[in-house]
Amino acid sequence: MTAPLRRAEEVFLVRHGQTAWSVSGQHTGVTDLPLTPEGRAAAKRLAPRLAGTDFALVLASPLERARSTCELAGLGGRMQVDPDLAEWNYGAYEGLTPEEIHRTAPEWMIFSDGCPGGERPDQVGARVDRVIGRVQAAGGPVALFAHGHVFRVFVARWIGLPPTHGRHFLLDTSTLSVLAYYRGDPAVRCWNAPIGDGRSTP
Repeated sequence: MTAPLRRAEEVFLVRHGQTAWSVSGQHTGVTDLPLTPEGRAAAKRLAPRLAGTDFALVLASPLERARSTCELAGLGGRMQVDPDLAEWNYGAYEGLTPEEIHRTAPEWMIFSDGCPGGERPDQVGARVDRVIGRVQAAGGPVALFAHGHVFRVFVARWIGLPPTHGRHFLLDTSTLSVLAYYRGDPAVRCWNAPIGDGRSTP
């Protein structure tokens, strides 16, 4: 008799460390920026927390800031790059701050409107759903290294909400979030926990 497939008991979402544009508030989608020294230091502080988990799968966005965070956190040797974890393509809004965008589009909201010349919410949702499929088939704990907006869509889809509901989940750089199950239903164990700054980390 075949043993039943084990689901991912926990999914660790690590938003990459600080970059120059995360400090300035500019939308950073396809622009491939490195981590700042502060971002690199925060990623290193995560290594002891992740070292105690035997991950069945480690996925990272192809962008340098996510890959570097994974490597500095000690999981670079097990990292698989997944293009579906890339940040939202902001199109014409790449490099702009929310204030600059709202000067010409005062009612704009990325989770409902998407970006001109970039991605719609449903397109990002479709990418996230493919990653969730990989996560659910992993058979053990999973670590994902990626970005703010794509992870906000991820948590919404994880608990069965449409991509537009990503607006309800704020997410800072250099944070660890943990998704799990409650009596078989997808659930959120911890969200937006800062890495190694003296406050509680799951």
